[in-house]
Amino acid sequence: MDKIAVLIPCFNESQTIEKVIKDYRQVLPEAMIYVYDNNSSDGTDRIAEAAGAVVRYEFQQGKGNVIRRMFREIEAECYIITDGDDTYPAERAREMTDLVLNKKADMVVGDRLSSTYFNENKRPFHNIGNTIVRWSINHLFKSNIRDIMTGYRAFSYEFVKTFPVLSKGFEIETEMSIHAVDKNMLIENVVIDYRDRPEGSVSKLNTYSDGMKVIFTIIRLFRIYKPMHFFTGVFAVLILLATVFFIPVLLTYMQTGEVPNFPTLIVCGFVVMAAIQSLFSGLILSTIKQKNRQDFEIEVQKAYRDKIRIQKEEKKIES
Repeated sequence: MDKIAVLIPCFNESQTIEKVIKDYRQVLPEAMIYVYDNNSSDGTDRIAEAAGAVVRYEFQQGKGNVIRRMFREIEAECYIITDGDDTYPAERAREMTDLVLNKKADMVVGDRLSSTYFNENKRPFHNIGNTIVRWSINHLFKSNIRDIMTGYRAFSYEFVKTFPVLSKGFEIETEMSIHAVDKNMLIENVVIDYRDRPEGSVSKLNTYSDGMKVIFTIIRLFRIYKPMHFFTGVFAVLILLATVFFIPVLLTYMQTGEVPNFPTLIVCGFVVMAAIQSLFSGLILSTIKQKNRQDFEIEVQKAYRDKIRIQKEEKKIES
């Protein structure tokens, strides 16, 4: 088991990957640096290997797929994930790993938004999107994560080995953040200086399509992690719609003793039935979620015991 593992997912980062590896080698000389190449066509893997990194491959396209592969294969007490585009400074890596190793933090977030991000980033819609995503998640999940979409994070062994990676692309950061909040993990924020990509380096993040994926991911995860809140909201909307359309029918009936709009009345009845079903769905799923929380705590304990066992076996081999 590595003490510290630096994980770098890469797709066509030949221009910057060598510098990134050297920077982390200087700041964390004891760390193992892993570059996971995601179908690069510009020789990123050869450059990374020549710079001293361990190069591995993930052939399913997408950052989420790469991180899934990383988390399955690498055993370490502390993990650092960064991008291969040289936008995140290696200088704060020591502080982030210390929070995991010494303070027992489960996730340390490299916070760009509190420093230079809005000045350095030249894509204004990314700035707006990051602000909206941060506000919505912190509001919906009652958290205080200062940068939801950052690709610079540190993790504990327990987080990595109990985190179910479901996303395929860039929405993986959102999924990580919500998972950590929901499971009551210790989250720390470290302010970092962000620098925009060097000239000639192209972002793989599509502002609109990936932005919509992130928004739908937030909605999906809110439904999964907060089912009672989600389905109570659906219940309230349906009841409101049924009431709005039912009131004119009721007033007409009170005035004339007749119901001229039977179709409207019938639809209102079905909408109310759907609202009641939504409410009970929320109750049932909330109970299931509570059971999943209990099972998750058992998985965390198992991951911790596995880490201790691996460490003891390694000490026996060394001695």
